[in-house]
Amino acid sequence: MEVKVGTFNLNNLFSRYNFKAEITSSTENKVTGEITYTFEPSSSYTLRTYQGKLIKKKEEKELKRIAERIIEMNLDVLAVQEVEDIDTLHYFNKNNLNDMYQYEVLHEGNDHRLIDVGLLSKYPVGAIISWQQRVHPDRPDERVFSRDLLQVEILDEMRSKTLFTLFNNHLKSQFINYWEKNKEEIKKEGDEKRRRQIETITTIIKERMKEDDPYIVLGDMNAGLDSDSLKPLIEDLSLKLVNALEAPKETVSLNIRKDSPVTTAWTHLFKEKGKPAKYELYDQIWLSNELASKQTEAWIGRRRTLTKDGSDHDPAWIVLTL
Repeated sequence: MEVKVGTFNLNNLFSRYNFKAEITSSTENKVTGEITYTFEPSSSYTLRTYQGKLIKKKEEKELKRIAERIIEMNLDVLAVQEVEDIDTLHYFNKNNLNDMYQYEVLHEGNDHRLIDVGLLSKYPVGAIISWQQRVHPDRPDERVFSRDLLQVEILDEMRSKTLFTLFNNHLKSQFINYWEKNKEEIKKEGDEKRRRQIETITTIIKERMKEDDPYIVLGDMNAGLDSDSLKPLIEDLSLKLVNALEAPKETVSLNIRKDSPVTTAWTHLFKEKGKPAKYELYDQIWLSNELASKQTEAWIGRRRTLTKDGSDHDPAWIVLTL
């Protein structure tokens, strides 16, 4: 049987509720970067702000577009990132995807913006493990994952066996606020955090998976394939992981810039003023040795416009014959 498995960063899929209010920017919030809740005693609503700005739901146009992209892919199992909570994922599946997926998974993570990793599946789900509380030996008093590492078993339709285990990731962001003066130091700290996250993922896989177990490591790594941060995972010879997106096909060819990349293996674009655009494979899929021989196709669901198409990431997926 063919099983299509992919990953898609949904870019701030916040809830359908939208409260209107006047919020004055706060310098303190910009520094802390925490979600702030304001309870109005004379009203029944709660205001949520981040860095001094009111948190709003995803715009209807963008919501509709990411739904269209997911429906067009028609995957069996879809790992998602940047979803507010399980209710938001359920509402999106029911109302925007027409209940396309029978199984929905999301566990609250550590992100201060309340964006979590989740899963949509047409196949039954077995064990679900959150590694939200895991720490790294270098920082034993600090949770290592920015969001979570979500481990999920995907079962066959009869629930008689595990088809594969999926590890969904959303590593430390590359984003640095424009007002920060020590950008190089912040970037270095971010790189180090991603390294600790990848080392922890590698350790967990070794603890939980046997050499011949079928499993997939995927998600938004927030780093390209040449990043030093990812080396502990992708260069560990004992894992024998295979890059499933080495030469993916594109749903649409997008050659509209002089600096368009020669490779199809990219899902994220960043253009800094005065510098060439960076096309990188942030959204990755790595297969265990057991699954690698069963891969028959790899795809990138290419965006319509370079700036944003419902999300600033392109989804990636593979086809397995099991």
